[in-house]
Amino acid sequence: MAVDDSNPVQWRQDAATSPTVRILWSLGAGTFFAAVLIIVFWRLYDMARQFGAELVIIVAFAAVVLGILVVAFGSNTERRLERLTDRLPITAPTGTSLDRALDATLGMLVMTGTIVLLMAVGRYVSTNELLALGAGPFTLLAALTIPLALVALALSSFLRSVGTLDYDDRAIYLHDPDRVIDLDVIEDVSIYRVRNVAILNLTYAQPDGQYVKGPRTIVVPPGIATDVKGLLAESN
Repeated sequence: MAVDDSNPVQWRQDAATSPTVRILWSLGAGTFFAAVLIIVFWRLYDMARQFGAELVIIVAFAAVVLGILVVAFGSNTERRLERLTDRLPITAPTGTSLDRALDATLGMLVMTGTIVLLMAVGRYVSTNELLALGAGPFTLLAALTIPLALVALALSSFLRSVGTLDYDDRAIYLHDPDRVIDLDVIEDVSIYRVRNVAILNLTYAQPDGQYVKGPRTIVVPPGIATDVKGLLAESN
């Protein structure tokens, strides 16, 4: 949260500033890349096995993973990417785009390891008949990573928040998309903390029984949530 010495108070809560949003985005996006990587590897491995060249595919993919690690987490990442894409008809990501790409890459590696481990354990259990259900539970867990990734991406989008709290105007200005919440039409607010974020449930007044348009739930940093509740307490 960026706080100026004077009104208004601005905040930005996204993958660059919130660890929760960053982890959700990383694992969510990384899961889909991991699924693609595993499918491609398995198809190539299956084809290579017909010619007795399984080791070639394993070494090739190990080299690809090692190359990704070197490029993504070594020094001068931007310069390395520029060299790699210099002769390609694409532009290397920079700045925020590069940061998100690195997060997705890390998530891909983590989820690839997780899915492969689940499948390997399931195969071991099934081969040695250690469970009556065989590899079923582990296969199910591996399959569930896809819907869970969708949930993680949805949560990362929901928890993302950029806005301004103006004490003089008694209003919350939300950006991307732009919306204005007039605190004078808010009767009550409840706060639910989730790690380093606060979810505000807003209760609107209904003058003359008329419905007041506006978001009923917003996500802000805990400090902003406390200030909003304080402003409402002053007016009441």
